[in-house]
Amino acid sequence: MLKLFKNHNKLYLQLVALHIGIGFAIYLFRFLGLFYFLGSIVFFVLWVFQSGNKQNQALLAAAYMTAGEVFFRMTGGSIIPWEAGKYSVICFILLGLFFSGTSRKSAPYWLYLLLLIPGVIYAASTLNFDTNVRKAIIYNLSGPFCLGIAALYCYDRRISKMQLHYLVWCLLMPVLSLGIYLFFYTPDTREVLNGTQSNFALSGGYGPNQVATALGLGMFVLVVQIFVNSKNKLLFFLNLGLLMFLTYRAIITFSRGGVLTAALISIAFIVIYFQGVPARKKGAISFYLMVIGGAIAMTWLISSARTMGLIDLRYANKDAAGRIKEDLSTGRQELITSELTFFVNNPIMGIGVGKTKEYREEKLDILAASHNEISRLLSEHGVFGLIALIILIVTPLFYRIGNRKNYLFYSFLGFWFLTINHSSMRVAAPAFIYALSLLNVVHEKKNTLPGKQISA
Repeated sequence: MLKLFKNHNKLYLQLVALHIGIGFAIYLFRFLGLFYFLGSIVFFVLWVFQSGNKQNQALLAAAYMTAGEVFFRMTGGSIIPWEAGKYSVICFILLGLFFSGTSRKSAPYWLYLLLLIPGVIYAASTLNFDTNVRKAIIYNLSGPFCLGIAALYCYDRRISKMQLHYLVWCLLMPVLSLGIYLFFYTPDTREVLNGTQSNFALSGGYGPNQVATALGLGMFVLVVQIFVNSKNKLLFFLNLGLLMFLTYRAIITFSRGGVLTAALISIAFIVIYFQGVPARKKGAISFYLMVIGGAIAMTWLISSARTMGLIDLRYANKDAAGRIKEDLSTGRQELITSELTFFVNNPIMGIGVGKTKEYREEKLDILAASHNEISRLLSEHGVFGLIALIILIVTPLFYRIGNRKNYLFYSFLGFWFLTINHSSMRVAAPAFIYALSLLNVVHEKKNTLPGKQISA
């Protein structure tokens, strides 16, 4: 057992060092971003076929591609298709289904996928003549389809706690590369700040919302690492330092959604974890909480100083002059209201997949994409979207009643729900993370490393 943990910790340190190096290398030679994306796909495809997916290698591959999607988009240039990250996640999950099948209990998600079809058919007749129908449908359905496919794979899928730990690692490593890249790539904070709005320059020239979502996911994973995988002082302080680093990078994007989501799902994890540990360990957890709280407070103070206090105004919903903004949602409330109105006016079929942006411009003279997946699902799919939404909410909660071993359940489900309410499904993360709430975490008889077994 001691040998296992030594190997486990050594592998973790090696992976952290590797991905820090990847981030720096891509900063120096940006074209390496394309090779990073393609190399990741080749490596994981070979790994899955070689192993036959006996230890859910396809799921680990999908997790890695999910976490790396924003970084791949940011550094892959125009060569990598915009939705390539989602496509890769879907393909790895399909590969996993080919090798390992799905549970007989997964019928609700087959129904969910079928409920998406009427909106696609209807969209063919409602989208404008000059609209690329194929692109409009794929752009708006790739996220929901990714969720459905991932849920089919994960539903009641048996996975050991050790495999869950490796899965969490895969959600962290590409985010570390992203953070390192941003550290070197972005200009000095004070040179590019001119207000309290989301800042593209400090997000690597990419959408702050998506960057903050990816960094927030890394923040959450590091909180899990501190409690679950910090068996010695080196790991503890390494994970704490990385947490402070990613938190700082997420805060200064000035996009609040990813940061607040990370905070809330981390709290959910800590509460569940605290309830499940023996009484003798609760003192240590309380100490960890105090240290993490102090580290986050210090990170906020540094962020405030580096942004000349503008970040404090941002989270207080004030502009650079200190005036309170009328709309806390930065325009999202109006978009949600309009989409709910479209649903009320078209309750059966909705207005068709991909039609929301066009319809809003026609009716309200507002050209803006949806930021809320719930209202978009209702407006574009009508009653079929409503049923699909009920399935997505109710199914994992009922599954939880009979399976309470996944201590990350509420965090995974919370990440999905919070993210789709501020960033829709522009990236694969909320879809894939949702599916992880459906895993059946079991106590392994043998401790396993990816690709091999080690006797306890």
